[in-house]
Amino acid sequence: MKSYKLSHFQIAILFLVTAVAFVFSACQTFQRDLYLSSADEKTYEGLVEIEETVIMLDGRGASRSELARARQQIAELEASVADTDFQGIIAAWSGRLYLMEGRSADAQREQRKSQNLSPRNLSLRILSARMERNNAMRLALVDAAIQSEGSAGELLAERGRILFDLSRFSESVAAFDSAFILLRNKPFYEAAYRMFRDKAWELKDLGQGTGSRTMEIAGQREITWRDLIEITRTETDLLRFITAGRDWPVETIFTNLLDRGFIPFTQDTERTEWPSARPSSSEIVLRSGTAWFIWHIYAESRANRGLLTRYSSIFGNTPNARSPIADMRLSSPFIDSVLGSVESEFMSLPDGRNFMPRERVRGSEFLSILKEIAR
Repeated sequence: MKSYKLSHFQIAILFLVTAVAFVFSACQTFQRDLYLSSADEKTYEGLVEIEETVIMLDGRGASRSELARARQQIAELEASVADTDFQGIIAAWSGRLYLMEGRSADAQREQRKSQNLSPRNLSLRILSARMERNNAMRLALVDAAIQSEGSAGELLAERGRILFDLSRFSESVAAFDSAFILLRNKPFYEAAYRMFRDKAWELKDLGQGTGSRTMEIAGQREITWRDLIEITRTETDLLRFITAGRDWPVETIFTNLLDRGFIPFTQDTERTEWPSARPSSSEIVLRSGTAWFIWHIYAESRANRGLLTRYSSIFGNTPNARSPIADMRLSSPFIDSVLGSVESEFMSLPDGRNFMPRERVRGSEFLSILKEIAR
């Protein structure tokens, strides 16, 4: 059997990783043991339950009844605990809940209470950052806490939230990923904040100079023709052949694109004839419509209208030809746009076989396609 020998460098790295894991585990155990030295296991579990409740409500939003139940949960735990450190931590979570309820004065009162009872608790540091309205100042407060307390998962999760609000998406992803690893024993953090992390991942290629409207559209789970036109006009020069640099209203651009065939009258790939009814600019754009639009825009930008019939011409002259895409018929008016978009790698086959033309398109996905075309 072949044996492998680690280099001194590899041994050093392995030792470092092991040591870091041990220290983190020891710190977590020490913090928990410190709590348990002044209160019982049941109280500690109750505190973790409060933390989970508040974090989950913070991540997905809360109804008035959910906030009321959480308030009752905090009141019951607070009444059962005499220990000052625990009271200080509970006060910090109570302050977080007051912020969700829009009661900033009560949140400030709880912040002061927590400061008096347990000035070093992490929940207080995060509450103090949440109460700061300026995002840059919030980040500075959390970074200062990380400097003094170490890279606790709770602080890194909060850092991910702040960086998301600052549109520093790549950094936000990194902060969340680190936090989720450190908070394996508290999986509710990932459950609550995963959607922020995933949206940050989708938006990570946007520069900080990106306009607010583009950011808004890029963050949407679906887009309309109006959104598509806005983001195309703002982020590229691909519509100058229509506008000639004029500041036309979106509706005017939509009408011109529709009349000139750059927007299809239907997004149903099964239809072989256009309907008489014109689509609205508020209609949701599907993958089929996206392929049609980008392939026609691409052909225009390359001054090569032959691209619009490239594939149908080839297959039309091939007896017994079969579509290379399982859910696209060769007789479909969309076949050239879909095949062209896929072959040029502007769009993909989600499962490797089907185009899924009826699926909707996320704003960030469309923006990525635009950037590929505009290169």
